[in-house]
Amino acid sequence: MVSVIIPALNEGATIRKVIQRIRQAEPVMEIIVVDDNSSDNTVSEALKENARVITSSSRGKGISMREGMIAAAYNTIVYLDADIVTYPKNIVSMLADPILNGEADFVKSYFDRQAGRVTQLVAKPLLSIFFPELENFKQPLSGMIAVRKDLLEQIEFENDYGVDIALLIDAYSKGMRVQEVNIGYVKNEMQSLEALGKMSRQVSRTILQRAAQFSGNNLETLSNIHTINDEMDIAIAESILKLRKMILIDMGVVMKHDFNEVAAAYYDQQEHYKWIKENYKEPVMRLKKMAALLRGKSLPELQFIADDIPLVEDAAETIRGLKKEGFICLLVSDGFDVVANHIKNKLGFDYCLANHLHLEKSVASGELTISEYFVHKDKPERYVKSNVLSFVTQKFNIPEKNTVFVSDNVYDLPVLKASGMGLVTTGAPPDVHIWADKILPQGSLNPVLDLLTAGNKGRSLFAQKRSAYTLLGTAALGAAFAFYYFYNKSRRKHALN
Repeated sequence: MVSVIIPALNEGATIRKVIQRIRQAEPVMEIIVVDDNSSDNTVSEALKENARVITSSSRGKGISMREGMIAAAYNTIVYLDADIVTYPKNIVSMLADPILNGEADFVKSYFDRQAGRVTQLVAKPLLSIFFPELENFKQPLSGMIAVRKDLLEQIEFENDYGVDIALLIDAYSKGMRVQEVNIGYVKNEMQSLEALGKMSRQVSRTILQRAAQFSGNNLETLSNIHTINDEMDIAIAESILKLRKMILIDMGVVMKHDFNEVAAAYYDQQEHYKWIKENYKEPVMRLKKMAALLRGKSLPELQFIADDIPLVEDAAETIRGLKKEGFICLLVSDGFDVVANHIKNKLGFDYCLANHLHLEKSVASGELTISEYFVHKDKPERYVKSNVLSFVTQKFNIPEKNTVFVSDNVYDLPVLKASGMGLVTTGAPPDVHIWADKILPQGSLNPVLDLLTAGNKGRSLFAQKRSAYTLLGTAALGAAFAFYYFYNKSRRKHALN
């Protein structure tokens, strides 16, 4: 029984072919794609093959590998690259069999292609000096490996190009039985000179640091020569910065159940969760208390719970349509970034805004940092949701009148009022309906797309914003509510003119 883990960053063109290829292998029991916060269609393509997809908490191959390991259900793990479509059909068996047969703890692949320049010019010369027993490995930087999970949990993962050589050194240094396996001919794309330079610095730094750690020699000076600080933040592609329209959608609109409520039930904490909601009305403390409930829970666990919550069926289709119409699509959540970012990637949003749940080695510490865009600038203890609109309009240089906000949450009224157009569904409370510019049917996002693209056929939708008010599905509220609705809308329109 084998868990196959595929770290992937912007591999939408190949990920399906890779999954299809390895599914032909007998021992594969689960395939986990760890998305490294891709900006392309990697997630949607992987989901088409029914792979389990988790979203890495931070960009970097090492973190993706570790979080994939945490999520793995089986003790034999195979890591494969997401951009190689020429794997032999039995690639998983070739790597996993020595472990399954009790012959090895760690299996490193090599293939019928000349070792790369970084291997020949950097890795092997340094290994010959500091770890001569590893010099004979034909391709020490190969990322296609198999390893026992119980042993892998004892190893620290580097988070850059040094991760593969670090795993080999650490496995050997810890006395694991390391075996090398020929997997035949493998073809992959040549790296750019810039990427090769970055790789060489990170690989040399890793080898030198491991040498200092295991040999006892002071190699700090040598190591510092090669140390770089290459932070890879999640960023929106430059092209969308040129767009002039933006839509913000609250996560409660796309998820059919509240994540915190479901997680509390999953961990048998319903009563504690109910007590928190009743006793902490102020958002900052309530959110921090909810974060404390998740102490000790791993990132893959939390994302597994999120995956178990049904999403609005046409959400991904709607987001694709909105992006084609020139909208920057933002997901907004009062909850935790590791969950919101996962949903953002599944549905294809450009960006997400949420609060930062602290992780230590991919496990929740129970601590939460409220994001700056939700905090009052003079009173940090105050939670101000309406700040999010000014934050994103400044960030993307888009006027508020060109923004759309979609939410059914009563706490989102400030943003609903301030946005260029506020949309809610028939599932929102009556006092939220009153401030909406349009009320749409619950359970579908396609009406949002239909409404916003209708503006392309005539006047700008934002110019039409308050020319008419359509109330759907509210007959049951009675004539009194209808009068109150139109009275308030007219008063609001008069105040804005």
